[in-house]
Amino acid sequence: MKTMSAREAKNAFGLLIDTARAEPVMIEKHGRGVVVVVAVEEYERLAEHAQRSGTEAKKKENEKRGT
Repeated sequence: MKTMSAREAKNAFGLLIDTARAEPVMIEKHGRGVVVVVAVEEYERLAEHAQRSGTEAKKKENEKRGT
């Protein structure tokens, strides 16, 4: 994962977008990671995976309860 300071991200926003389309970019402020920028396709893939995982966990919980 690439990293950029918040100042670099602000001053080179186009580069941030281009880089994030290829791989996640962590934005740091005062040397600490604060956000990660990812391509929309990666975000959608992660969101779908999280939704599926949550649905499966809920289904297993309901099976344990017998509902």
